[in-house]
Amino acid sequence: MMELVCPAGTPAALRAAVDAGAHAVYCGFADETNARNFPGLNFSRPELAEGIAYAAARGVRVLVAINTFPRAGDQAIWHRAVADAHAAGAHAVILADLGLIAHAAEAHPGLRLHLSVQAAAANPDAINLYAEAFGIRRVVLPRVLTVDEIAATNREIEVETEVFVFGGLCVMAEGRCSLSSWATGLSPNMNGVCSPASHVAYAEVGGHNEARLGGLLIHRTPKGAPVPYPTLCKGCFTAPATPSGPAQTGHLFEDPVSLDATELIPKLQKAGVTALKIEGRQRSRAYVAQVVRAFRAAVEAADAGAPMPAGLLAKLTEGQAATTGAYAKTWR
Repeated sequence: MMELVCPAGTPAALRAAVDAGAHAVYCGFADETNARNFPGLNFSRPELAEGIAYAAARGVRVLVAINTFPRAGDQAIWHRAVADAHAAGAHAVILADLGLIAHAAEAHPGLRLHLSVQAAAANPDAINLYAEAFGIRRVVLPRVLTVDEIAATNREIEVETEVFVFGGLCVMAEGRCSLSSWATGLSPNMNGVCSPASHVAYAEVGGHNEARLGGLLIHRTPKGAPVPYPTLCKGCFTAPATPSGPAQTGHLFEDPVSLDATELIPKLQKAGVTALKIEGRQRSRAYVAQVVRAFRAAVEAADAGAPMPAGLLAKLTEGQAATTGAYAKTWR
C-alpha cells in the first residue's frame, strides 16, 4: 500500500491525522526553519516530542519539515532544528537547502533524509546526485510532471518518490514566490511565509469589501459577499487591452482551484510512487480528519484493485473546483 503522508499544523491536527488513518504525518517547528511559518501554527520542541510519541504508539511516522533556506551567518538555527528533530525521534527530516542537507548527512548519519519539493528536483540526474552525495532516501517531486514522466523517472532512480495528491497549487517554482516577496518583502523560502497575515488588511470602501496584501488591492467584492484571502497569484486583476484582445478582468495568474488527484491514484501506484502527500498545514483539524479519511479509503481501494471513491472532497476544494494539475497536462 502506498504511504499516506498527511499535514499537521498543530498538535491537535497531528492527533486528528493519526486517528483518521494517516501512515505518516509531516509538521514543522514554530520558527523560520519551516515554510509554513504562520502565527498560531506549528510545534514547540516539547509539542513535537509529545506528537511523535502519540503517533509512534499508533504505528504512525512523523516527518519534520525544515524546508526553508538558511541565511548566511544564521545557519545555527537550522542546524539546531535538525538536531532537535533527530533527538525527538522523528522518522525523517524534509530538507531543501543543499548546505543544510550536507550538514545533516555529516552530523546525523543515522537520520533519514527526504528531499523537499522546495528543492525542485524534477529529473533523474538531480535526484541521483542528492542520493549519491548525501544519502537522500526519498524525493518529494515538484507538481510539474505527468504520471508517465514520474514513471520514467522512477525507472532511473533508486530512491522513493512522494507526490502531492490534494491541496493548494503553486504557479512558482514550488514556493519560490517572487510575487509574495515583491508585495511584502518576505520570501517564502527564506522567511517561511507566503502572503503573510501580518501584511493582510481588509476594509469596507464605497459599498465594497477590499482585501489587500502589502498595500496592494488583491480582491474587491460586493458588501456581504465572501472576501477571499489575498494571495497574490490568485487575486483578481484587470489587464489592459492589447492588439490581440480586449481588456479582461479575472484570475490572471491562477484560478482559485485545488489539486485533487484521487482518480489518478491507481496510475500513480503503477508508476512506482511510494507515498501520496496531502497539502494543508494551515488547515483545521476537522479539515485534516476529513481529507485523511477520504484518502485512506482511496489508497485501500487502490490496493484492493477497487474503483476510486469519487466526490468525497468537493466541498473542501478551493473555489469549489478541482484539477488534476500537471499530472494529466490539463492545468493551464
